[in-house]
Amino acid sequence: MATDHIRYDVLARDALRGVLRKVLTDAAAHGLPGEHHFFITFVSKAEGVKLSPRLLAQYPEEMTIILQHQFWDLTVLEDRFEVGLSFGGIPERLVVPFSAIKSFLDPSVKFGLQFDTSDVAEVTPENLPAAPAPSAVSVPAPAMEKAEAADEPTPPNQGGAEVVRLDRFRKK
Repeated sequence: MATDHIRYDVLARDALRGVLRKVLTDAAAHGLPGEHHFFITFVSKAEGVKLSPRLLAQYPEEMTIILQHQFWDLTVLEDRFEVGLSFGGIPERLVVPFSAIKSFLDPSVKFGLQFDTSDVAEVTPENLPAAPAPSAVSVPAPAMEKAEAADEPTPPNQGGAEVVRLDRFRKK
C-alpha cells in the first residue's frame, strides 16, 4: 500500500472541524435557528480546555454540554470556542479547543460528527492551569436537557446544566 504523503485523514478532519466552527460562529452571531441545538462532547483534560476544578473533578475524562435555550457569550476563534453556561446554578466560562472535541450532534436534524481524539495531548494534574473564578452575569442560567436511559426526550432541566450521554441518540 502506498504512503499517504498528502494526509487525507488530516485534511478531512480539519474540514469537518471547519463545519463545526462555521455552525458555532453563526450561532454566536445570530442565535440558534428553529429547533436546532447542539450536544458537544470533549476531552476534559485536553490541552487548552479550561474548566473549573469543580467541573473537572466531576467529569475527569470527558464532558458533554448542550447549547440550546440558555447560554451566553458564545465566542468562536480559529482554534477554540468559549461559552458561558450554568452548572447547578453556578455560572461557568468554558474554553474548548476544537482539537479536544470528540463529537458534535444536532439531534433536531439527526446530524452528527465524530472526531478521533487519540492524538490529543492531555494536561496532567501537576501542570493543570488554575481556572479563573466565574464572573457574575445578568443572563439567566442555561437549561440543559437531562438524558436518561429512556428513549423519549425529557423536558429541559431548569435548575442548571447536566452532562448527558449520547448513547440515547445512537441507533440500536
